[in-house]
Amino acid sequence: MYFRVRENTRWSLYSAAEYLRRFGANHPMADEENEQEAPEPRLFTLTEAERTRREIEPVLIEAIELRKKLAPLVEELGAISAHIQWVGGSVVPYEKTARLRFEHDRLAESLKAALERIQSTGCLIKDLDSGLLDFPAILNNEEVFLCWRLGEERIRFWHRQNEGFAGRKPLDPGDPGADNPIQ
Repeated sequence: MYFRVRENTRWSLYSAAEYLRRFGANHPMADEENEQEAPEPRLFTLTEAERTRREIEPVLIEAIELRKKLAPLVEELGAISAHIQWVGGSVVPYEKTARLRFEHDRLAESLKAALERIQSTGCLIKDLDSGLLDFPAILNNEEVFLCWRLGEERIRFWHRQNEGFAGRKPLDPGDPGADNPIQ
């Protein structure tokens, strides 16, 4: 159960435990119309996860490239901001700064859209830099993650939800792993 709470000028969403921890038992609870159930995570079969992986792989590659293009802009805009603060409001090249800011905002919006597209499928982005994705699934009556990293030809690994990349195990015990010894 989730509660929507108005704090100053914005709304916040809290789980019941977070709500009680934050506001205490005496705080008036949100009315029923503000209660929301947490969305159930999508559970993938291996076939569904593989189909989804193939569909979103180009979007993942785009997101990685956008992030790489965004990094130097963030650094340059940060340097301009630091210079202004250091010198106390010095004159900066307005047109150049405006172009940088426009390009930054355009790339950031494209990156956000790509990430939302990936997450809308139900898979989880674990590490954008390496292109690591997890797909919630059931294996042997246990909720686990099917695990895939950009560059692997298919989903071949899984790990428990309390484990990470280091805990990956092959779906097929006879699968020796990829040519890359680091899995």
